[in-house]
Amino acid sequence: MPLALFLTLLFPAAFPQNGAVLNPVRSTGRRRSPGPARSGTMHDLVTTHCSSSQDLSRVYEQAALLSFGQVAFGVAPSGPWDAFNIAPKSKTVYPQAIYTAQGSVQNANNLVSKSGSTTFSGNGSWVAMDFGVEVGGLISMNFDSVSSTSAISLAFTESPVFIRPYASDDSSYPDATTTYDGVLNVPAPISTGYWTQPAVALRGGYRYLSIASTSDEPITISNVSCAISFMPHVEDMSQYAGYFYAQDPLSQDVNFLTKCAYTVETNIVAVNTGRQVPFVSSGWANNATLGVAGPIIVDGAKRDRAVWPGDMGIAVPTQFVSTNDLLPTKNALSTMFAAQNPTTGALPESGPPLSQQGSDTYLMWTLIGTYNYYLYSGDADWLQTIWTNYTKAVAYVESKVDSSGLMNITGLRDWGRLGQGGHNAEGNAILYKLLTNSVDLATYTNNTELASAWTYNATALKVKYNEAFWLPSVGMYRDNETTTLTPQDANSFAVLFNVTSTQEQADSVSKGLQKNWNSYGAIAPELPDNISPFIGGFEVQAHFASGNDNAAMDLLRREWGYMLTTNLSVQSTLLEGFTSNGSLYYRSYDGYNYDPSYISHSHGWSSGPTSALTFYVLGLTVTSPQGKTWLVAPHLSGLSSAEGGFETTLGSFNVKWTLEGKMLTLQINTPEGTSGTVRLPASGTVSLNSESVTTDATTDDLPLLTLNGGQQTVILQLS
Repeated sequence: MPLALFLTLLFPAAFPQNGAVLNPVRSTGRRRSPGPARSGTMHDLVTTHCSSSQDLSRVYEQAALLSFGQVAFGVAPSGPWDAFNIAPKSKTVYPQAIYTAQGSVQNANNLVSKSGSTTFSGNGSWVAMDFGVEVGGLISMNFDSVSSTSAISLAFTESPVFIRPYASDDSSYPDATTTYDGVLNVPAPISTGYWTQPAVALRGGYRYLSIASTSDEPITISNVSCAISFMPHVEDMSQYAGYFYAQDPLSQDVNFLTKCAYTVETNIVAVNTGRQVPFVSSGWANNATLGVAGPIIVDGAKRDRAVWPGDMGIAVPTQFVSTNDLLPTKNALSTMFAAQNPTTGALPESGPPLSQQGSDTYLMWTLIGTYNYYLYSGDADWLQTIWTNYTKAVAYVESKVDSSGLMNITGLRDWGRLGQGGHNAEGNAILYKLLTNSVDLATYTNNTELASAWTYNATALKVKYNEAFWLPSVGMYRDNETTTLTPQDANSFAVLFNVTSTQEQADSVSKGLQKNWNSYGAIAPELPDNISPFIGGFEVQAHFASGNDNAAMDLLRREWGYMLTTNLSVQSTLLEGFTSNGSLYYRSYDGYNYDPSYISHSHGWSSGPTSALTFYVLGLTVTSPQGKTWLVAPHLSGLSSAEGGFETTLGSFNVKWTLEGKMLTLQINTPEGTSGTVRLPASGTVSLNSESVTTDATTDDLPLLTLNGGQQTVILQLS
């Protein structure tokens, strides 16, 4: 079955770059734990009538707060991967099926076939419609026949578990009743004609829509549609610049990783469509300002609808290999720097309207995100603009390194884990990654003194890290100096960020991490009974980085195979998390108040395998800004072939490899003027463009070639 990963490109051509610095609302409470403050109500909403779909498009233009320019497309080559693209070609989508109809509902199927009207007779009659995949945006319909007291309500849900006429799944606030959000009421009197829901009542993510009659009088409707609010600057979300395809006989879902990239697309939103904070007292409102400019990348389609830099550590590499639409990333990072503490240099944990403070790890993820954005885009002007902010933030972080040589974590908010604080292994691994990234940035910008200082500090930290956290008896890293708990996050980061001192350590950690697995995926010891696809995505990459490709593919099939096939979810995008038995009670005891309807089913932080398949299985990565230098180092991973690529502003980068018997053939096509390295996965005789060549060797005696850009064919005859 194919592992088809769909990736797209939408190059922004003429977007405004400037935005006002925000004076954000601040709220307290721990990471992703909703604050207690609530105000207002969204239980009954004033309805909005538009005379046509053109009016509706103007609503979105206003919501974007920007006058978007022409979008130029870089489209991936056609191939078998096209059959698996689930991203909508049109920004107007329609229900694909009737899930259920209850009470007196005449001709419910007309809402799917668009062949006529549907009449609801009697209070409580209702119909649930299935859009087939995760969607989000404003619902429109025609009211064909109404009386003076006719009224309806709309309820939205991602999971089919919460299909019901009396409540949506929760997005504003987690409540164990699962009914906090309630419904969107369309009260009497209703006018005949075209109707669209109010912009403030935008629903960011759902698959199922339930419409119910809430009066005794009949009402007739037709032409129910959703105006997609994702990626407001792009018309056709299915135009992909990146792609990945491989035949995997062990995959259960032929659509398998198409859906990871689409997940991140659902997280690109207009700048004034954030979740309102303080939270409304009932219902929901998505009319808050998210940053200095839009479009902007947020954590989830339904919620939190805010910038979370840690989440971007996974979502932005997915963006790069899929859409390469990096403007939302730039706007998100600029938003975080705009809120920097001018005295200390500290950065917030999240963007507005949450604007939560007090996270050392998420502060560092903003800085890591800065590196990723520059690596992928080569946007030197932007880097120069924020460079003073960046170095001030690094200095703030380094000021927390105490006499032990380790960072003392005092900003305790994090991705949801327990036990953060003090000399924490996860936080110090992230610091090491920050320092090594900073060395590269300083080198790119000719700041040799900073590069030298950060190199020294990174080297010292690596030594102290292994002295403090390595447990030889277990063969893994412990969470802190006073525990034997070996967390998923710190161990994955230690391998992936090269904090390990030896290959033997990396091998041992890879084996140790597998002890946390069950049939659903990797359970996080630092968040007991929970599976975090966010940290799981880093673990997949860590297994690849250690050379344990079989473990990486095994975890990918378990955890992401479950998310994409379980009938508890949308089967088109990725869950924020779930429990060790596969339920939706993720983080119930840690901020989510035992509300399984609150979980996001389209969370970009869960898309780690998207970039992992391109960077490791295909083996294609950029090693300097824009891909001026690159690396091709395929991990065969038990597969017989893989094909894929991505784009930067320098052009297309494409690789195809096939293994037939003992012959590995690599076809490489990279932009002229670039150069790169090919690291082959096994020893043997090598030819380049049909000519025998002598190769260099890696430290483990594997063949190494240095090539210029252009079309190249490398053949390895295995020994």
